Amino acid sequence: MTDMPRPRPPHLHRQVTRHGKTVWYVRIGKGSRIRIRAAFGTAEFGAEYRSAVAALATRQTPKEGRSSLGTLAWLVERYRETGAWTGLSLATRRQRENILKHVLETAGCQAITLITRASIVAGRDRRAQTPFQARHFLDTMRGLFRWAVEAELVKSDPTLGVSDPTMPKTDGFEPWTEADVALYRRRWPIGTRQCVWLEVLIGTGLRRGDAVMLGRQHVRDSVATIKTEKTDTEVTIPISPELAEILSIGPTGDLHFICNALGKPFTKESFGNAFSEACRKAGISKSAHGLRKLAAERAAHAGATERELDAMMGWTGGRMAAHYTRGADRRRLALAGASKLRK
Repeated sequence: MTDMPRPRPPHLHRQVTRHGKTVWYVRIGKGSRIRIRAAFGTAEFGAEYRSAVAALATRQTPKEGRSSLGTLAWLVERYRETGAWTGLSLATRRQRENILKHVLETAGCQAITLITRASIVAGRDRRAQTPFQARHFLDTMRGLFRWAVEAELVKSDPTLGVSDPTMPKTDGFEPWTEADVALYRRRWPIGTRQCVWLEVLIGTGLRRGDAVMLGRQHVRDSVATIKTEKTDTEVTIPISPELAEILSIGPTGDLHFICNALGKPFTKESFGNAFSEACRKAGISKSAHGLRKLAAERAAHAGATERELDAMMGWTGGRMAAHYTRGADRRRLALAGASKLRK
């Protein structure tokens, strides 16, 4: 007999009769059951299994705290139990959890068999005024239904053929300038925790989610090594003497250089809010990510190669690094060309 799949699809049971015959059936809890007549492992078996699940879903009264079988909420609960979900980075899961929260509020009780391509298009279009949210919505639903098709919980993927929203042409977060840094430093001098925030961000080039985790335990022989949250890539960053002196003055936390007024660590989100407030008080309307861009620009203008930038910033593939090295090369060439005009 063909081995049972691992993991076995939900609610699929095997029984050996007194005559030694193996039979398969679908049963939810202690409710009624539906026998599957097709041969195990065949396409017909899969089709009968899905039909049985859908049929029983309409008969079930969900227990408190659990979703009805066959609904979108039930599918999302199963998805969160799989490697397809847990294999995503923590940052991606947080982003998609926010999308799923809003989706389930409006459509969690809807049967997954009723979710069509038109449903996905409508969800995308409802977010048309925020194209980045529309794109995140599509990425989230694509991940969910691609897994569901592979797990044979749905027959088709309703996200197939749905085009991405038109994204606005933008360079993203506005990078800081050296004048911005000087302005911030005048408002928040050495000895303030806000000073530590800036110097860690600009001195390491880390994303805010990684910067709030950085502490003395990551530094050895003036070199910091930390695995990034977004890409799970290990980065190695030298701690300059200037940054080391600022960290020694503090204030810092026990295991986190960046801390709040109580000396406690921030979450990524709370730090983003606190840093934005510090920037506003300094007369700057820019973000922590803009400092990361300035750090990359500084390194590129100092002659860092694409591979060096990838290693320092935790990027992969060279695309982002090439953006900064091209900009630095254009600046060097422009200055060299302009000098020749003066001869």
